[in-house]
Amino acid sequence: MKITDIRKQSTAELATAATELREEIADLKRRMHVGEVQNVRIVRVKRKDLARILTVLSEQLMKEAL
Repeated sequence: MKITDIRKQSTAELATAATELREEIADLKRRMHVGEVQNVRIVRVKRKDLARILTVLSEQLMKEAL
């Protein structure tokens, strides 16, 4: 996910996207331990996407608080 796409989303959309990504990461980790996932790098990509979303979400919340 690109940062420009993330910045266009609303606060509510970002919150739901963060929740979905957390669930997806947990599922990928479970599947990785069982051996179902061959591409383990996907977890790293998802974690970076989550970090981007949380960063933009916190920026938006700070702007709303002012």
